[in-house]
Amino acid sequence: MVLAFTGEHTQKVDKKGRMSIPAPYRRVLEGGDPKWAEGLSPRVVIVYGQHLKNELQAYTVAEHEKIVGEIYAMPRERTADKKRLAHLMITQSTELEVDKDGRVILPLKLREKLKIEEGEIYFRGMGDSFEMWNQETFQATVGADIDNWLDDMPDDFDPLSVLGGS
Repeated sequence: MVLAFTGEHTQKVDKKGRMSIPAPYRRVLEGGDPKWAEGLSPRVVIVYGQHLKNELQAYTVAEHEKIVGEIYAMPRERTADKKRLAHLMITQSTELEVDKDGRVILPLKLREKLKIEEGEIYFRGMGDSFEMWNQETFQATVGADIDNWLDDMPDDFDPLSVLGGS
């Protein structure tokens, strides 16, 4: 069975940055944490690189390690790109432990990036990762873009047709 981050969720975050990770996402984090065992807390890696203008990306430990491995494997002649990518995906990331109640403390720096000191965070499952957004920002950017894309399509448009399969 393939574990994936799916669905959309909204969670509250308090002034101290405490928030719950959606329960279905916790199972994926457990499955993607090589050190996790029953009774232990899973970890999540939050990427906040400069390339992420309005959101945070979250990965299982294993998925983030895979990305780090791909960066390490870049050829020597691409040193500048390797350093840039390492900065965005490794330097500008943090590992958080999910407590026994399914909560993490999201650092103030990351809440400020989302323009949320306290309130609600919108979670969007993306399969191998999930995103965290200020809900208003999401609706004004990504939500609007998807609405515009669908508005340009015929009434009988099947979104899966872009996959190119039969």
